[in-house]
Amino acid sequence: MPTLHIIKSIKIDVYSREHLPPHFHALYAEHEILIEIKTLKTYAGYLPIRQHKAVLDWAKDEKIKTFLSANFKKLNSNLR
Repeated sequence: MPTLHIIKSIKIDVYSREHLPPHFHALYAEHEILIEIKTLKTYAGYLPIRQHKAVLDWAKDEKIKTFLSANFKKLNSNLR
């Protein structure tokens, strides 16, 4: 699956065969964080503060949340 988006060298991905809650992955160097799409709360992992803020600033837009949710649902249609 190709990367959905890149923010200042931070890769944003949504994977298939995932688990709830709907979330996305942000990867930067050796760091990875999982963020819930609806609340933007950290589900697991760690990113340095500057990169974490950049991801949250990008993801807070409702159009981006809709985009991420649609991708998660498409790739994980077996989850309800």
